[in-house]
Parts: sequence; structure tokens; C-alpha cells
Amino acid sequence: MKKNLGISLLLLFVCVVTSLVNPNFLIPYNAENLVNWVSLYAIIGLAVTFVIITGGIDLSIGSVVGLVGTVLGWLLVEKGWPVPVALVVTAALSASIGLVHGLLITKVKLQPFVVTLCGLLIYRGVARWLVHDGTLGFGTAYDGQRWFANGRIALPFFGDYRLPAPLIILAVIAGLAAVFLNKTVWGRHLFALGRNEEAARYSGIRTDRLVILSYVLCSTLAGIGGILFALDVNTVQPASQGNFYELYAIAAAVLGGCSLRGGEGSVIGVLIGTALIRVLLNAINILGIATQLEFVVLGMVILLGAIADEYLRRNRSRRQLKRATPTG
Repeated sequence: MKKNLGISLLLLFVCVVTSLVNPNFLIPYNAENLVNWVSLYAIIGLAVTFVIITGGIDLSIGSVVGLVGTVLGWLLVEKGWPVPVALVVTAALSASIGLVHGLLITKVKLQPFVVTLCGLLIYRGVARWLVHDGTLGFGTAYDGQRWFANGRIALPFFGDYRLPAPLIILAVIAGLAAVFLNKTVWGRHLFALGRNEEAARYSGIRTDRLVILSYVLCSTLAGIGGILFALDVNTVQPASQGNFYELYAIAAAVLGGCSLRGGEGSVIGVLIGTALIRVLLNAINILGIATQLEFVVLGMVILLGAIADEYLRRNRSRRQLKRATPTG
């Protein structure tokens, strides 16, 4: 709760300062685009949250986004497949990637870092090979599907401000994720697994199944994000689509209170963390600061999140030790 409050105040501070320096920050066009991007990035932020809660990591999210977008474009534009079939195939591909990750980690006992790093390279290479590094454009034939990625819904009493359609998709996914993590046995077991895997196993929790489940959920949500990102820009370049998106997702999760040691994390925290990152990047752009500094900001955000996590962990340990020590 303290983490969410602190990051919420920081988000409010950045918004206020940016709007005071440049009022264009609040104009409808910029606000709608900002919410649109926050919604899309928050989906992949929630994706990686599942594996971080278990103490794992997924470095392949950006490449999954690129591969899924490329496969979707290839099936629709090059092969002429019906939209529902292409969507089902790409969703199944995403889930299969997560299943392979989970099996390699639990059955072959490979480190998540190694598995997903190899996935990062493999999926990017497959996407580039599939279309020979060409660019796939959706044209105007799929404008109906593109509405889900960049559509706008008019709001009564809000004048020119409209509601981006991806925000509705994000709300549904975030609601389901929150219920799963906080109201189901499987969700509570994920936290127990992240806090102490050995203790969870001795308690009768089937840890391997949970790890596999977390990677399937992660890749599936990354695939949904990949579909929306591809439809949003209306074109796919396999060499660059989704590049470094895993860093944005991990940064949002860490900034939102997820501990890289596992066992901690919340949906609302990830949403706020994503919003803060996108607002910071938007502020860099709108205030005329060199865009080359984007990665500096991203790196600093992850570093500060890790430092805050370490500080809170030590502080919590000291309090627990103090309570456990009998007083004279």
C-alpha cells in the first residue's frame, strides 16, 4: 500500500509539473494517445507480473510481441486467412511459447533467465525469417479490427476528450488478473511459491504446475499485446516490432511494487507503474528533452525500484527481528 501511495504521488507530481511547463500535455489529442499507450503497455506489464511474483523473469516478451504481430500480419495479408482463425492461431502460438518456457524451467531445470533470453533471440529470428525482413502493412482491409487497438469512444460531459478502446480491454484483463491473484487458491499459491518455493512444495503445493501456468499466462498476455500493437501501428516490421518492450514491462512491474525476489506484487501497482513510465517518456517528448534520454530514464526507474525494494525488505526484516526479540 505504501509503495502504491508513493508512486501515485510521484505520478501526480510529474503530471502537474509537465502540464504547468507545457499546457499541451493536457490537450485531448495528447491525453488520448497517452492513455492509449498506457493501456497497451500495461497489458505486457501485467503479463510479466505473473512470472515475477513466482520469482522468475521473462526476457522474451518483446520478441513474442514482434513474432505474434508478424505471424498475424503474415496470415492475414500474405495467406488471406479469416480474421477469427488467424487470431486463434496467434493466441495458441503465444500460449505454446509460455508452455515451452515453463516445461524447460521445471522439467529440464534451466534458469528462467537462460530460457527466456534464448527465446528473445529465437522468436526475433523466426519473425525476421518468416517475412524475409520485409514490412507487412494491414492497409484499410482491417479497420474494424484496428478499432480495438486505437478506437475512441465519445464520453458525455467530457467535451473533446474520448475514451481509448484499449483501456476497456485493459480493464477487463486487469480485473480478471486481480481476481485470480487475490481471490483464488491458485493466485495465493503463486505468492507462496514466490516467497519460499521449498516451503510451498512441502506444504503440498504443486509448484511445477504453478510455474508453468505463470509462463503460459505471461506469454498469452504478451501475445494479446502483440496483436494490439500490430493493429495500432497498422504495419509490422519484424526487426523492430516490440524491441525492448520486455524492459518496459519489467520496469512497470518493479516500479509498481513487484519484488524481483518473488512473492510480492499487485495489479493496481503495475497499472500505476506503467502510467508513470509512459508519462515520463511523454514528458521527455513534450518538453523538448533529447529523446536519446528515454533509456536513461528507463534504467534509472528500474534501478530506483530495485533500491526501494531492497530498502523496504531490510526495514521489514528489522521490524520482524525486533518483534521476535524478547524484551527485558
